[in-house]
Amino acid sequence: MGRFQQRGVKIPKDVRNVGAYKNLIAQINKIGDHIRQGSFETKQRYHDAVSRFARHLADQFNLQKWANISDKHLQSYIQYMKSKGLSASTIKTELSAIRMYHDATPFVRNQLSPNEKFDLEKRRFGGVDRKWSNQEYKNMVQLARDLGRPDVANILTLGREAGLRIHEVTRIDHSTASRALETGQLHVKGKGGLERDVPLRPAAIEALREAVERVERGDKLFVDVKAGEKTHEVIKSVQDFIYNHRDKFQEDDRESDLTFHGLRHTYASEEYEQRIEQGMSEQEAREEVSELLGHSRDDVTRIYL
Repeated sequence: MGRFQQRGVKIPKDVRNVGAYKNLIAQINKIGDHIRQGSFETKQRYHDAVSRFARHLADQFNLQKWANISDKHLQSYIQYMKSKGLSASTIKTELSAIRMYHDATPFVRNQLSPNEKFDLEKRRFGGVDRKWSNQEYKNMVQLARDLGRPDVANILTLGREAGLRIHEVTRIDHSTASRALETGQLHVKGKGGLERDVPLRPAAIEALREAVERVERGDKLFVDVKAGEKTHEVIKSVQDFIYNHRDKFQEDDRESDLTFHGLRHTYASEEYEQRIEQGMSEQEAREEVSELLGHSRDDVTRIYL
């Protein structure tokens, strides 16, 4: 029996159709154990993505057999992800995971259409401004604290003040955070396995210090592994918090809804403007910001800016 099957089926708190979800996850675990391509982290990331899709299939369609998924299920899930403010690139990654598992499934009932059919927006220069205003950010953090969610407040702060992706925040453990508090730099393992050291602003230092005090040595800061909590559940919880409360704080002239990724846009813009004010050329400023964000593509940096 492979590691996904050994793990069994644990039901997230917000799943409504438990029976259908358990059936789908049992099937997905079996398929995942037979997939050989990709690194350990890629396999885990794709399995988490397919598990999120299974939750949608169970609650929205009462689907019992993974082999029966079709375009209508993909279309519904894409619309759901868009409503949560997920970027086109994130949605495409989720779809890649679903397609991989579908391709590995014997005796499927339907063929899945390519992404082009679903009208996913492409990355482009001069796109929508996703940055948060300072007031939007402060109001959301304060609400998190008022509602007894200091973890969400800390996670939002690390996105805003250190430019971290949400999965990078949830990966931080006690030892990494403690080292960062000593050195003033957070070592981050990001997308594609790229590693970087991010200089910490005072607000980010305070967020890490507060989070470290809540956990024991060896634990992750925001994922209670001992209690069986999964990273994707924490990520969804934070995204849902923003989704459920953003209408309270969004300013009327926004071009797009508030999303966690928008905090990273805010950070990138501030770091870029600071370097321009210091006399750097636009190219030099973009290169440094690119390193802070954890990628090396100038076209992607332009999107953030």
